[in-house]
Amino acid sequence: MKTQTASRADAPSPARTPQRNRVIILTVLLLVWVGVIAVVHLTQGSADLSVATLWKALWGNGISQTSDIVLSSRLPRLLAATLVGAALGMAGAALQSVTRNPLASPETTGVGAGAYLVLTIAAACGLSSSTGVGFLFAFGGGLCAAAVILGITGQKADVLRLVLAGSALTMALSSITSVILLLNTWQTQGMFVWGSGSLAQNGIGGVATMIPVAAVAACGLLVYGRRLDLLQLGDDAAASYGVPVTSTRYSVLVLSVLLTAAAITVTGPIGFVGLCAPALMRLLTHRIPGLRRQRVFLSTAALTGAALVLTSDVALRGIFGAVKGIGIPTGVLTSVIGAVFLIVLARRLPRGGGRGESIASLRAGIVSPEHGARTLVIVAAAVVLVVALVAALLLGDRILLLGDLWNWCRGVASPRVDLIIETRLPRVAGALLAGTALGMAGLFVQTVTRNPLADPGILGVSSSAGVGAVAVITLSSAPSDLVIYLAATIGALVALVLLLLLGRKDQFQLVLVGVALGAGAGAVTTLLLIRSDPWNQSRAMTWLGGSTYSTTGAQLVPLLVLIAIGVVVTIRTRRDLDVLQFDDTTPHVLGVSVQRSRLIHIGLAALLTAAATAAVGVFAFVGLIAPHAARLLVGKRHALVIPLTMVLGAIIVVVADILGRALFAPTQLPAGLVVAIVGAPYFLFLLKSAKSEG
Repeated sequence: MKTQTASRADAPSPARTPQRNRVIILTVLLLVWVGVIAVVHLTQGSADLSVATLWKALWGNGISQTSDIVLSSRLPRLLAATLVGAALGMAGAALQSVTRNPLASPETTGVGAGAYLVLTIAAACGLSSSTGVGFLFAFGGGLCAAAVILGITGQKADVLRLVLAGSALTMALSSITSVILLLNTWQTQGMFVWGSGSLAQNGIGGVATMIPVAAVAACGLLVYGRRLDLLQLGDDAAASYGVPVTSTRYSVLVLSVLLTAAAITVTGPIGFVGLCAPALMRLLTHRIPGLRRQRVFLSTAALTGAALVLTSDVALRGIFGAVKGIGIPTGVLTSVIGAVFLIVLARRLPRGGGRGESIASLRAGIVSPEHGARTLVIVAAAVVLVVALVAALLLGDRILLLGDLWNWCRGVASPRVDLIIETRLPRVAGALLAGTALGMAGLFVQTVTRNPLADPGILGVSSSAGVGAVAVITLSSAPSDLVIYLAATIGALVALVLLLLLGRKDQFQLVLVGVALGAGAGAVTTLLLIRSDPWNQSRAMTWLGGSTYSTTGAQLVPLLVLIAIGVVVTIRTRRDLDVLQFDDTTPHVLGVSVQRSRLIHIGLAALLTAAATAAVGVFAFVGLIAPHAARLLVGKRHALVIPLTMVLGAIIVVVADILGRALFAPTQLPAGLVVAIVGAPYFLFLLKSAKSEG
């Protein structure tokens, strides 16, 4: 009797059999997808090879030259694509499972950016002489980035906080990487293309070294599969079943970083594979419940990741041709696909997916309103700005004295002083006006969307404006300032329209759509740069960093006019903005047209961002920091917030330009990189503070 009962318990239930069959069918389909696309992948190249010829070559029955092509060129690329896709897919799946966050991935947690930064530092110092050594550097960098994100957001971060913290950290680390590339051009040759996710391989040695590492990490994650199953029930439930929650979480995190580091060591960062592959599997769980088992989920995510990378590489070479397609990083296409996929996920996720703040909940007005103290704050900020402007004219690769500046004002300076000041003056004016415009733009967007995280840089508006400008710079031999400005304006307006259409539900959706737009714009920009000639490529890369190098008076005229228009408009609408920042009901009661006010201020923000981007390049965080600091100091009345925001935005960019010119003189750093390096930690501090207060 006992034997019969045991045999019945061991037998698969009727309900489990269809689920298991569905999992088997899905696995077979994924394997067929990978196999077919791998064959197509091998046939692509400068030499046309048929499937029959490849089959003979692989088994040693073909022409020796064909065998050499396959073994020395195409097989390493195929193996690299398969390894990297599988590693990133499984790493993303493990991160999503251990954090119970559907948007966790090596890209959204900054792990990839951290690994790439440390590899760049090693290359600049001549330390990454072998694949194994490079892997150790990448692993260390990725682990440090993951530790920073966990320290800021906590181990169970909500979706919005994780994505924002990861995006800000990625911006900061990428800016530091760009600085190192600019300062060590000779030592880091080829790192720009490789940093966008290039599958080009110099032999099979690098891939062969990383395959055992990735295999060990993958097996380790599969061993933890049962614990991950229980973790999906919650920490308390998992602990009641005997799961050591903390050690399991950290072990899975380390193994995920190992997989990510192995992938980046081989090909550089390939964007969004770690997000898309597991997300695709999650979308199928309602039809295939067996995917909820973590070992199945991890395995199918790995297969999907390999299929995505292989398909992207095949599509890239199909679009641009076998020869030109080889030189374009596959990460460009995966980033575009990932950006679209992130927008789709943002639309599907439930409303209010993150515990975001609102303008009304922000701490504000630490300066007492008595006796005009808040007005004195604005005056003090203006004095600081004047001091910064004078310092900007005096400091640089050649240091001037106040007497030199006085003599120049009187027209009796030496020719050398005349030349230096006349060279610096447009740059200083560009930094002043760009900071003012970006501060205003950030304030407008934050107020009308009631989203304190709505910076034009973080939401992809600046990057989209940059796409338009870079397209003109790289595709035209001598574009005029007007054409560059119009192209940047079109890019910014397109981004804002998409934000309003696709992210109108709440600030959670708005931020996710903005992050996706920024990632997609960055990928398109990289594609334009790679396909450009070296002269335009260097010019555009410098400009993209937020540079005042080539600023001219003609470029600043539209910026000055738009700032003047913005000031005139806000003099009339400042009271409208005061009530718009809280809700939609109060403005209606007071006779304020919400839709008209939003249209006016969003349009102004787009024009200001485009003008600033066309004049000095892409800047992030200025439109976030300046309004936040202004509200913190003087409260939420826009009669005080607007002028202080303008002054603080100008101070940020002017001081960043001074540091960029003086820190490594005579080498000069773009001011936008300096702002990102400083602004990202401030943004992370805001997230940390909000978490502590919550």
